[in-house]
Amino acid sequence: MASGDKLDGAQLIDFYRRMLLIRVFEERSAEQYMLGRIRGFLHLYNGEEAIAVGAISSLQPTDYVVTHYRDHGHALAKGMDPNAAMAELFGKATGCSKGKGGSMHLFDLEKRFMGGHAIVGGQLPLSTGFALASKLRGDGDIALCFLGDGAINEGEFHESLNLASLWKLPVLFFVENNLYGMGATVEQMLAFHDEIYKFANGYKIPSVRIDGMDVLEVLEATQKAVAHVRGGNGPFLIEAMAYRFRGHSMADPAEYRARSEEERWRMRDPITTFGASLVEDGTATQDELDEIRTEVEEIIDAAVQFAEDSPFPEPEALYEDVYGGM
Repeated sequence: MASGDKLDGAQLIDFYRRMLLIRVFEERSAEQYMLGRIRGFLHLYNGEEAIAVGAISSLQPTDYVVTHYRDHGHALAKGMDPNAAMAELFGKATGCSKGKGGSMHLFDLEKRFMGGHAIVGGQLPLSTGFALASKLRGDGDIALCFLGDGAINEGEFHESLNLASLWKLPVLFFVENNLYGMGATVEQMLAFHDEIYKFANGYKIPSVRIDGMDVLEVLEATQKAVAHVRGGNGPFLIEAMAYRFRGHSMADPAEYRARSEEERWRMRDPITTFGASLVEDGTATQDELDEIRTEVEEIIDAAVQFAEDSPFPEPEALYEDVYGGM
């Protein structure tokens, strides 16, 4: 566990609460999917919570976040209302995308959460564009682009890094390497799989690999990268090693993974280990952590009820929001 000496107890406990909020949201989402209340694809973020919380905590409120289809954790870490997020999963009109986007397309313009994107790698040129806009405006904002290891094989990855480097754009590329692209291991899909972060060096972009299961290590590395990017030095790339505790989606039983592998990674659960460290160093008691869990579960249960009680979009809503300004 990386050092949290520069953070006070309240901040550390807040990290725990936010990671737990994401985990419980995902657990309830899985339950609602099995009950048939959430339809379509559902890609859960269990196990990767330290990345979302650690990285996004390093940003200013006006910085952009753009991500992939496993987007619930990023949205919540950026401050999206759990009610609006859950309602979107239910396809309800009160959802953040008015029930038209679903799990893979959460958006919150006010929070500058510029969406989950279902096309693998599709968020990369968009992030580069947001960074270009910020540079032209001179407003000091940056773009944080999350991508999975599977996106490295996409042309958009190389095109975006090339342009970002040439134009010295304020964008931080953040690779969440959870070792699998759908049902295939990263070794089966990528020849240069053992040092993904070094791809950036070919485009003269500095990079680093970190432990994505340690929220404080993620925080420290992202703070340094953000300082580099915001300082006008061009892009940066972080590769965080992590593990998704569920299959690729709810439709995937993950039978291609050895149980021993799963058990080994679960021993490094970012929430369990961080909570244990808070108790060990006296920052919190176990009773306090249990109380936080109760509070978080009440918040997410209320979000589920909100989504269940909300109306579906009216048929005429099909013709709304088709073009900007309409």
